[in-house]
Amino acid sequence: MDADRLSEVLDATYTCLVRHGVRRTTMDDIASAMGVSRSAVYQYVRNKDDAFRKLAERLHAQALQRARQAAAQDAPDAHRIRGVLAAKHDLALQLIGDSPHTAELMDAKARLFAETCSTFTTELHTLLTDLFTQAGTGPARATEAADICLALVIGLETAPDSRRLLPRAADALITGLLQQNTRRASGGRGLEGAAFPYGCAHPGAAAP
Repeated sequence: MDADRLSEVLDATYTCLVRHGVRRTTMDDIASAMGVSRSAVYQYVRNKDDAFRKLAERLHAQALQRARQAAAQDAPDAHRIRGVLAAKHDLALQLIGDSPHTAELMDAKARLFAETCSTFTTELHTLLTDLFTQAGTGPARATEAADICLALVIGLETAPDSRRLLPRAADALITGLLQQNTRRASGGRGLEGAAFPYGCAHPGAAAP
């Protein structure tokens, strides 16, 4: 399959999503946005649902790549964790901001996008868990810390001025979580004594 041509199909699909939303978009709309016949579009996607599913996969894969790059930096633990959270937040702001329809691609309950969203969140959770483990947090506590961080980002995605708020909130939260490691190592309270919110649901998440 011609990857460049498929990319053009997905670009056209996104244009139609911005204008019409998933439900109202047709294969004719996608073909028209590309300036080709509908039969030409069928060479790269099976149908409209396939086009939207591939589009969601592409956007989430790009965000996950940014998160992995942030996690792999030669930088302090807190900086790398912030980078992973920023990758998720930036995707959300893009999709929420481009049109009233584009946020549909983040709907974990939607038939077309549930698996993509779930996989993305699980991959981010794994990255965060690994980073907290590398910072000296035990496995169970690292899982909880990842839960907390994802809950923060999800909670801020639709908040006014979230682009300004996320760095401040993330700094305070991550600093607190990492300080718990220091306190635990010196005989202080661990994460179970910290007053942080839980509840970011994802496959395999530890129960609070």
